[in-house]
Amino acid sequence: MAKAINLALHEAMAADERVVMLGEDIGSDEGVFRITEGLLAKYGAKRIIDTPLAESAIVGTAIGMAIYGLKPICEIQFAGFDYYNYHQLENHAARFRNRTRGRITIPMVLRAPCGGGIRATEHHSESREAIYAHTPGLKLVIPSGPRNARALLHSAIADPDPVIYYEPKAIYRLFKEEVPEAIEMIPLGQAHIVRQGKDISLISYGASLQAAIEAAEILQAESSVSCEVIDLLSLTPLDTDTIINSVKKTGRAVIVHEGPRTCGIAAEVSAQISEYALFSLEAPIKRVTGYDIPMPYFSKERYYLPDAGKVVMACHSILN
Repeated sequence: MAKAINLALHEAMAADERVVMLGEDIGSDEGVFRITEGLLAKYGAKRIIDTPLAESAIVGTAIGMAIYGLKPICEIQFAGFDYYNYHQLENHAARFRNRTRGRITIPMVLRAPCGGGIRATEHHSESREAIYAHTPGLKLVIPSGPRNARALLHSAIADPDPVIYYEPKAIYRLFKEEVPEAIEMIPLGQAHIVRQGKDISLISYGASLQAAIEAAEILQAESSVSCEVIDLLSLTPLDTDTIINSVKKTGRAVIVHEGPRTCGIAAEVSAQISEYALFSLEAPIKRVTGYDIPMPYFSKERYYLPDAGKVVMACHSILN
């Protein structure tokens, strides 16, 4: 996935000279996770801009660039540092379309590695995507693998509005996948049915999708339970139709993500199911999520994160 994101950045910058990047250590150091590898050498310091350690300044500068016709891509080193730039996103980027009655839009992308799974230190493993999903005027996408990471990034760059593009760092180099030569785009707000099924809908995104897929395979092998696995991809806008159609077919739903449970994405998905598919449910909706605590350190991290075992247990509870 790291290479696929890097490929998308190269392709976007080659195709449109208005695309610029700015962030901490993205130039000569090529980013903490080497996502910006080769970009400075190819496009120069006027388009690949190393910034001070000042997240608010990075996003504020990008907003000004977007207003004046550029298409900036900000890189925040870790999602846990997003809070320093949140006021720029909420007060300005998210509001300019409404503030100017559509005269000015902010075609910018904010990229940031998110989530746990790499035994990082404090503020380096946060999954706070619900904050941005709750902010009107922002769009939010989270890829789950190389192919959709490339396609979603192209769609985010092309969008006229500000897009938060969270990159689950645990799967940067977890697995390989074929990526076609031709550039692909996935419409923002479109989920993907990864696996067809008839007994339970497993709904997830980002790194947690791997736990859902593994659980589906275990349930199929052990008890012939057929799970439909949905990768949300886009959290704002949310593809409610795909979710509801799946639950109406299966009658059961388990929602999986590593962010905290209270007011998390699973809560919103559960509410949508209750509104539009209540009479199709054969059992209560289950959530397999992170806990309402800061991400634990090192050896305790794995107890916090959703895994296939937790998802299987949730599925058995609603099947019974």
